[in-house]
Amino acid sequence: MQNVFDLQSFRPAVNLSNPTIANISFTLYAVLGVNEKTQILTTFLWLRLYWNHEFLVWDPDECDGVTRISLPVKNLWSPDIIVYEFVDDDVSQACPYVYVNHTGHIRWDRMLRLVSACNLKIFSFPFDVQNCTFTFGSYMHTIRDVRVSPALTFTEMSGNSKRYLEASGEWELVDILGETSILQFGIDEWDIITFWVVIKRRPVLYVVNLLIPSSFLMLIDILSFYLPPHSVDRASFKMTLILGYTVFLLIMNDLLPSTANGTPIIGIYFSVCLALMVISLLETVIITNVLHNNSMKFQEVPHWVRVVVLKHIANLICYRWPEDISPPSIPPNDKPESLNGSGPSIPPVNQTPDQPPTNNAGTANMPELQQICQYLSDVHAHLTSLQKENELKDEWCHVGYVLDFLLFRIYLLLISCYALVIISMWCVWISQT
Repeated sequence: MQNVFDLQSFRPAVNLSNPTIANISFTLYAVLGVNEKTQILTTFLWLRLYWNHEFLVWDPDECDGVTRISLPVKNLWSPDIIVYEFVDDDVSQACPYVYVNHTGHIRWDRMLRLVSACNLKIFSFPFDVQNCTFTFGSYMHTIRDVRVSPALTFTEMSGNSKRYLEASGEWELVDILGETSILQFGIDEWDIITFWVVIKRRPVLYVVNLLIPSSFLMLIDILSFYLPPHSVDRASFKMTLILGYTVFLLIMNDLLPSTANGTPIIGIYFSVCLALMVISLLETVIITNVLHNNSMKFQEVPHWVRVVVLKHIANLICYRWPEDISPPSIPPNDKPESLNGSGPSIPPVNQTPDQPPTNNAGTANMPELQQICQYLSDVHAHLTSLQKENELKDEWCHVGYVLDFLLFRIYLLLISCYALVIISMWCVWISQT
């Protein structure tokens, strides 16, 4: 046995022209982490290597029927099989022994904490599926010295990994595929096995913590259009909603992956939602300006506004007028008149009566009558002014309501188109994958 240990530095082959065949299989036990920013995948594997040691052969009949023994791996030659994608040292617990069969067949089971580089695509986060590559091969020995082959079929490896993979993590295994090939570098060739490990993210955490709260905030923003703009400060409500959404994005920023290659579609979704909220606030500012600013100045509604807004747009959006109010008519010439077009005709104070009084008592009461007429004229003018102001306020209110209905429907159309685009992009990506 010591003679075999002394040959530890040499490849165990009687004829060195015959390559040593190393059989490889592994079981994916856990996905420890996926770092999208550094493009690193951390996994834990149960790795199993088989090879044949031609110097360790004995007859079980001569050794009391012993067919298998365990020996320290450090005293035997072992193939230098590595994973080409590894980017960090293996810190897993070492297994110092191997099993040796009486035919010279060696089995080495070891645990491997593999930190490997992987091209992570996060566009469809949190519904993403990652395809990472594990390439096993010899580091120094070329194809003339060491050949590698799978110890199990790829289907069996995939089934074992699905059976033993911890199901409580964020990722679940979809499949393990693989093929054998030859790596050529210069004049040398290496035998390699390439495994494709396909894993899928469980999106429940992100749907509950990101998508559902964001959808609720967008729904509240849509429902805020039903607040009466003339009696409720809708702009303050929307500004508070935007502030809350911004704080929500800052808190949830750690859950979103970030890479230099691109932005996930969920990040675009949040940005567009914030932009839609800002557009909604601008719409509220416009309606508030129409309802308060113009109506408080008691300005006449322009003729083109009556034609475009109160007639054509109102008919286009099927605006329903209140039962006690009929749609305003469009006169050819807007002349200021009283509400009903008639009123008590009160002569001016300095108007001379048609028939002067004939007695002295009437002449004596003339100043008092003139003063009463003056008071009545002032009251009439004030009432007429109030009626005119109320007319202008009501007319500007209807202009604001029509514009509010129009902008609300445009806002709903934008949100619907945006939702269809997002759903279509996700469906196209899923069909491609």
